[in-house]
Amino acid sequence: MSGPLKGIRVIEIGTLIAAPFAARMMAEFGAEVIKIEAPVHGDPIRKWRKLHEGTSLWWYLQSRNKKSLSVNLKSAEGIALIGRLAAEADVLIENMKPGALENLGLGWDVLHALNPKLTLVRISGYGQTGPYKDRPGFGAIGEAMGGMRYTTGEPDGVPARAGVSLGDSLASLHGVIGALMSLLRVKTGQGEGQVVDVSLVESVFNLMESTVPEYDLLGHVRERSGGALPGIAPSNTYPTRDGSFVVIAGNSNPIFKRLMHTIGRADLADDPALEHNDGRVQQVALLDAAIAGWTSAHTIGEVLDALEQAGVPSGRIYSVADIVADPHYQARDMILPARLPDGVEVKMPGIVPKLSDTPGEVRWQGPSLGQHTGEILAGLGFDDNEIARLREQGVVQ
Repeated sequence: MSGPLKGIRVIEIGTLIAAPFAARMMAEFGAEVIKIEAPVHGDPIRKWRKLHEGTSLWWYLQSRNKKSLSVNLKSAEGIALIGRLAAEADVLIENMKPGALENLGLGWDVLHALNPKLTLVRISGYGQTGPYKDRPGFGAIGEAMGGMRYTTGEPDGVPARAGVSLGDSLASLHGVIGALMSLLRVKTGQGEGQVVDVSLVESVFNLMESTVPEYDLLGHVRERSGGALPGIAPSNTYPTRDGSFVVIAGNSNPIFKRLMHTIGRADLADDPALEHNDGRVQQVALLDAAIAGWTSAHTIGEVLDALEQAGVPSGRIYSVADIVADPHYQARDMILPARLPDGVEVKMPGIVPKLSDTPGEVRWQGPSLGQHTGEILAGLGFDDNEIARLREQGVVQ
């Protein structure tokens, strides 16, 4: 293995999205990630969304570069195995309900005693403390209670979902950030490992910009605004002649002037009342109508070409088909070839972020259930007879 996290061992006791996505990112940058899965069926995401030959394509992406260790956590020996792994690990990531790890006999007090340098990343709906901590919480609930759903959708419509599992993914990113900060503390000798407590709700809330002070000081509640960007003008989604839509962000003072000249409205470009954003916000309906009138008279290609020449930020709204075909995505290695276990080739997303000297890499796609069980147990010092016994007794698969 190579990458900036080479030599870092991560134990993942997670299912579905939040913890597995966090571990996946660490695996892409060189960490050895051992994914703990229940026998027989493993992580439920193996059967989520679209399947190929009985296995989810999402699984192959979400679990790439990971090793699968199938352990029965209802057995004492299975729990002991996790303890042995934790004693040699740098990070343990879990997204079980608060208290579940303690019920297994693997609470923070136990893990910290086994390995003072261990970082424990705990991702849950509401966090490990507080009156809601025992409530079940998925990403959709985090998006709702974190404030994002309330501000998403058309003004006269119902609160909308973004189309992907944003709540889970945002929690994953916060989990990785916390893990890296804790690892830095340990590796530089500033202290021992610690608990990184990540809440789905708080991860979404962390992205809610200035909504709290706006409400507290001004009594303003940010509402749904469709494709517009309230308080910043002009910035919206506009129709084109061929039925497409274009996002245009003409909201800095010089960009606004260039945009207005491009659409043939020099009168608006030179209007002193529109020189700054606060003035433009007062007349946002007028500006949006002027821009939409221009975009509606041109094709998406014509609009984008004209705005690019004028230096006005703009972009078409991409479907996944557009993304896969886009030359910029391809040039940035954001669409990577992969091969599934049956030999079928398939495109997969690339790795983010791009590091100049130690880039991430894909070494293999998501493993079969328990694929690395023997290898991992041998690394813990178990001989062939002991491994065979554990398999026969149903401790591992």
